[in-house]
Amino acid sequence: MEDNRWRWIAVTAIAPIAWGSTYVVTRNLLPPESPLWGGVLRALPAGLLVLLAARVLPRGSWWWRSLVLGTLNVGGFFVLIYIAGQRLPSSLAATLMSTSAACMLLFAWLLLHRRPRAAAVAGAGIGLIGVVVMLGVDVGGVDPWGVAASLGAMVASSIGFVLTARWGSDVPALPMTAWQLVAGSLVLLPVALLVEGGPPALTVESTLGFAYVTLVATAVAYAAWFAGLRHLAPGVVGVIGLLNPVTGVALGVLVAGEAFGVPQAVGVALVLAGIALGALPPRRGRVRVSASGAWGQETVSEVRTNVSPGIDSLEQRF
Repeated sequence: MEDNRWRWIAVTAIAPIAWGSTYVVTRNLLPPESPLWGGVLRALPAGLLVLLAARVLPRGSWWWRSLVLGTLNVGGFFVLIYIAGQRLPSSLAATLMSTSAACMLLFAWLLLHRRPRAAAVAGAGIGLIGVVVMLGVDVGGVDPWGVAASLGAMVASSIGFVLTARWGSDVPALPMTAWQLVAGSLVLLPVALLVEGGPPALTVESTLGFAYVTLVATAVAYAAWFAGLRHLAPGVVGVIGLLNPVTGVALGVLVAGEAFGVPQAVGVALVLAGIALGALPPRRGRVRVSASGAWGQETVSEVRTNVSPGIDSLEQRF
């Protein structure tokens, strides 16, 4: 059970690492004045590719659920994160998005009635402190619209991911990914046509950029993320999402030449510590075996076997 948990943590980590790289790609390769078409061109090809691989259409309530989740996790999120990526340095955009760890804990408590574990809360808190340290005290000249877009994307996706965990426990990750990507892009397409007109002309650079965000940062990343939501508690998944700012800061420094000093190093260390703490499994409760009576005839290993299904189910909670 423990090996499976860490395997799913590793799979889930693919998503925030890929998403952390989109800020550099968006800022340096994609057209700056087309956030709506940017969302469509990122989501629709990826959704169709994943749907072709999954070969499963929604049924019943999943038609409207796909629209709701697609609007939150894809349509609104992709547009807002595109705006944030164009208006903010990669490191700043990524660190603002990392507040989704605490936001997912809150919405999971409100929508799923799952009280967060102390380790998950502490991990999110340490991660947020790391974000504040990375931001530093000098925030002059920061674009307020970029900050608002980043925080809006964080809230929309946090609600959407928690609802995905609530509704999608019995749906495989691949169909779940396809339905949301296609639904979100279809919601976004008429708005893009109405507001921005035709799609932007693509250059070699923008074509490569869209290819990356479509295949890696969308198709692969969302499949990994939704798989994590099926096998891990939302609070743990939210803490893993703190890898987003670590990736954003690292690529911002290495690729875009953004500043990196002692505050950024300390902040990254705190974020990683928060991830490690929040991802720790719950402690197994001890089972006391009486020396007499029916339970007294069982060995400790037999008791552990009898109660393991219940304990394993508790591991899916915070």
